[in-house]
Amino acid sequence: MSAPALAPVRPASRATRWSRRAAGALAFAALLELVSRTGLADPEFLPPASEIVARAGTLVSDPAFRAHALTSLLAWAIGLGIAALVAVPLGLLLGSVPIIDAATRSVVEFLRPIPSVALIPLVALVIGTGLQLRVTLVVYASLWPILYNTMYGLRGVDPLAKESLRAYGFGPLSVLLRVSLPSAAPFIATGFRLAAGVALILTVSTEIVAGRGEGIGVFIFFAGIAVPARMADILAGVFWVGLFGVVVNALLVAAERRAFRWHHARLGAGA
Repeated sequence: MSAPALAPVRPASRATRWSRRAAGALAFAALLELVSRTGLADPEFLPPASEIVARAGTLVSDPAFRAHALTSLLAWAIGLGIAALVAVPLGLLLGSVPIIDAATRSVVEFLRPIPSVALIPLVALVIGTGLQLRVTLVVYASLWPILYNTMYGLRGVDPLAKESLRAYGFGPLSVLLRVSLPSAAPFIATGFRLAAGVALILTVSTEIVAGRGEGIGVFIFFAGIAVPARMADILAGVFWVGLFGVVVNALLVAAERRAFRWHHARLGAGA
């Protein structure tokens, strides 16, 4: 006797997913509020969630904080854009030419694990501090997710499609542009989305470690070394960084789903 067929599990709607996420965020905020208000944690070091959100709201009207935020966003956007412009062609080259991939693999595997923050003294000595320091480190850190996803996407291209085009007389460049690149595009988009988060982390981390100039990380740094430390300012700055990261990730996910519906449909079908 055969087992009864199971009904397919339908994915939750967008409204349901967002309501669950909002409920989780509210639950976390309520827990933070309870811990602070009841004295389980010193409010001087862990302010209530309501105080953090209120301080984050007042920072929006502060011209100095807005200048810090714009400086960080500028470094993030420039670094991420340069990383994409470098990583995608490089990934296409390494993923399409096995000889070059084999010749450079040891160098790539050596450079990839190096923490970008550890390069701050060297980069500061070579090119100086300021915007160029942050952009350089963001480019270095954001390069790898895009590069590896591009190479991974090329390895998954259907060889039959490439051979069919070659059989009709198309050259290697035409095969790359007509088959390989479109097939790898969803993976490249995923790499870019991952790199966006990495770039944001590196931008703020570099500003905190450098502790000079402008940027949200610099704002957090000076709030931390104040006597006493302005914990509400620190956590309000972290709140805006986290909120920006969530919004950017949501926008990129939506763009991926709209641009590569065929890819997500195939994944949903288990292909």
